[in-house]
Amino acid sequence: MSKSPQGPKEFNPLAFLGRVGAGKTIKRYRKNQKIYSQGDTADAVFFIRNGKVKLTVISEHGKEAVIGLLKEGQFFGEGCLDGAELRGATSHAVEGCQITCITKTAMLAALAKEPKFSAFFLAYLLSRNTRIEDDLIDQLFNSSERRLARLLLLLANFGEEDGPVPIPVTLSQETLAEMIGTTRSRVSFFMNKFRKRGFINYNGKIEVHRSLLDAVLRDKPQIREDDE
Repeated sequence: MSKSPQGPKEFNPLAFLGRVGAGKTIKRYRKNQKIYSQGDTADAVFFIRNGKVKLTVISEHGKEAVIGLLKEGQFFGEGCLDGAELRGATSHAVEGCQITCITKTAMLAALAKEPKFSAFFLAYLLSRNTRIEDDLIDQLFNSSERRLARLLLLLANFGEEDGPVPIPVTLSQETLAEMIGTTRSRVSFFMNKFRKRGFINYNGKIEVHRSLLDAVLRDKPQIREDDE
């Protein structure tokens, strides 16, 4: 008896992003390797398959600031889909990365053709928008000590994984300071304070303990606005 023909396979967004195809390539980047520069032509969207990517901007006066640290499962460079012709930031691999690069044309075609991919991308954008709003509220109303605690918890994936995990990258105190809007000396002070109180281990890499999350949630005195 002959087999019945198989129907088309169901579209899988992650599988789509993991395959090379028309307008879609997968590239590897070394630690600290530049992916694109501020002012470059914006003609592609990037998806992080593994690793972490840092986004920085330089002002017209030459001052550099870190505006984002992205991880596996996140997109960047999507501003080209909204008409941006030039990159508004510079991106570097914080560690060894594997990244899918999709041309603007291929990305727009996939969004129009594949509803599941469109829903997947929309969910990401909504999640990122919520994160940006949370970051703004954090910057406006929380002390630099609480901002550092929140950043460490986000980097350690609290709320997303099964438990505390070491941050698998070495972030300089300068980078942490830029991300929360304070000085390196204040970050050094808070990191030592967190380590002494058992909130983190800090020896080359950072391991965040649940006690830091408990301190933030319970608003213990050591995480209150006592540093301004």
